[in-house]
Amino acid sequence: MRRYLHRTLSKKDRLLLWIMGVALALLVLALVAMSHLKPILTSLATARVSNTVTRVVNAAVNETVYENNVDYDSLIELEKDNEGRIVAMKSNMMAFNRLQSAVLNNVLERMADVDTRELSIPVGTLTGSPLLAGRGPLLRVRMQSVGSPGAHFENEFSAAGINQTKHQIKLIVDVSVGILLPGFSTGTRVSNSFNVAETVIVGGVPESYTYFHASDIQSTAEDYVMNGG
Repeated sequence: MRRYLHRTLSKKDRLLLWIMGVALALLVLALVAMSHLKPILTSLATARVSNTVTRVVNAAVNETVYENNVDYDSLIELEKDNEGRIVAMKSNMMAFNRLQSAVLNNVLERMADVDTRELSIPVGTLTGSPLLAGRGPLLRVRMQSVGSPGAHFENEFSAAGINQTKHQIKLIVDVSVGILLPGFSTGTRVSNSFNVAETVIVGGVPESYTYFHASDIQSTAEDYVMNGG
């Protein structure tokens, strides 16, 4: 008759199996917890990164506009007839291009200087408990630019009173960023609008102006006023 020998595990082997079991249980628990916390972490990280990008872009635009002494007269030339009435508006494309390039370069430089510590999220914040908010180990959040930031200008005409029209020049800055989180990544696109110059036109609305949203297109200012821009 064949005999089966049962080997008794040593104390060392039992300890090793116990450690492996605990490690496996902790790993499963961590994976389950991460799957439940992922939406919360993604939302918090996206909000934190978006706020940081907005702050960076705000500082870049304000600094660039101030250092380059940007005002309405440096961007727009008003043509008048013999009676002093404004008959046309022309944009200074070189000034627009310089401003756009300077803003984008400033944004890129400031984005590179963002400290990852200000993006980190305390673990306690993920619980949603006010008592644990801002407490516990920090989950590192990193962001990186996805492609180059973009910027373009837009006109906005609006009624400013009787026989008066406000003309605003707005700069739109778009920044796409990748967000790197523990175990996964996501991304977001942050868009900000800035009023870089404005004036109030007194009298009749000019019949034409050079529009610079994408290229030099002759448009009718009256259409923008009547249709709300």
